[in-house]
Amino acid sequence: MHGMDDGGQVLQQVLFFGLLILGLYLLAIRPQRARARALSRVRHAVQVGSQVITTAGIHGTVAALQDDQALLEIAPGVQVRFDRAAIIALVEPATDKPVSDEEA
Repeated sequence: MHGMDDGGQVLQQVLFFGLLILGLYLLAIRPQRARARALSRVRHAVQVGSQVITTAGIHGTVAALQDDQALLEIAPGVQVRFDRAAIIALVEPATDKPVSDEEA
C-alpha cells in the first residue's frame, strides 16, 4: 500500500507543475504576445502624415519613412530621425487621443 502513496504524490506533483505552467502561459506569455502583435500592427499602419507617439513620449508627425526608420517633425521645421520600433502609438488627429494597441 505504500507504493500507492508514492504514485499519488508523483501524480499530484506532475499535476501541480502542469497547472503552474498553464497559469504562467495564461497570465504572462499569452498577453505579452497579444501586445506585441498589436504593437506590430500600429507600426505597420504608420504612414507619412500620421501623428505618432514614441517610446520616449515625443509626439510628432511622420515626414518620411525609410526601411526601419521614420523622420518625425516634432515642431515646425524640426525633424528628428527615429527607428520605427520607437513608435508605440498612432494619434487620432481630430482628438489628439492615442489609439490603443487593441484599437489598431
